[in-house]
Amino acid sequence: MTGERGSPAFRLAVHGAMILLSLLAIFPLWWMIATSLRPEGEVFSTALFPAAPTLENYRAALEALPMPRILWNTFAMAALTAAAQAASGLLAAYALVFWRFRGARTAQLLIALSWLVPFQVVMIPNYVLATRLGMLDSLAGLVIPNAAAAFAVLLMVNALRSFPKEIVEAARMDGAGSLRILVEVIVPNLRAPLASLGVLAFISAWNEYFWPLLLIRRMEASVVQIGLQFFMTQEGNDWGPLMAAATMASLPILALYLVLHRQVIDSFMRSGIR
Repeated sequence: MTGERGSPAFRLAVHGAMILLSLLAIFPLWWMIATSLRPEGEVFSTALFPAAPTLENYRAALEALPMPRILWNTFAMAALTAAAQAASGLLAAYALVFWRFRGARTAQLLIALSWLVPFQVVMIPNYVLATRLGMLDSLAGLVIPNAAAAFAVLLMVNALRSFPKEIVEAARMDGAGSLRILVEVIVPNLRAPLASLGVLAFISAWNEYFWPLLLIRRMEASVVQIGLQFFMTQEGNDWGPLMAAATMASLPILALYLVLHRQVIDSFMRSGIR
């Protein structure tokens, strides 16, 4: 069986399947970019390449929406949300793993169960609270309800459980407090899990739709997911500018993944997350 798996034919079949799956994954992205470059009369063409590429759709998207402002709002919301989830997840995981207190397992179980509760269940109470606190049309209103996430806590717990406890005990014997141990000892050795958590939290916040739709009323304070809806009306979808705006909205995510993809893959391989 081992010889069959190591045979050239088997390796060729595996690589062929991987190439096919990669093309299937990349094709929607390519079609989005190609459609954004097509002129209005060629939007529904089935050709893989635009016959006469144009940037008119990008101009139309920039004229219809304040795209730089919307992209900045979305980036700020996603970055702050990712940072808050990483910080809160790391602090909670440190307490659950390295502190001994009654009810630690129950607390972790409740955190895990809260992961099963969709955000839409608590969205209305959060909206009422945000309204009373004056957080409508504000960045704080978008970030604070998502500043902590059960997934972040569980991912950090899994990473800290594999961290050598002898190093933490040695630091405590040297007189270091919990915060110093966390910042100077643990964090420098958890770059891969923190990077993967940051990327996943950033992408999740970037793609958030329902909460900004409920909270934001002004286009100047909106995010990309709400902005894209501007091109979808009852009369029909304006596909060219829509694909152009979607392309611009995808670039920060692609850039982030290209920069941190090694850390993400390394973290997933070590933690066993699929």
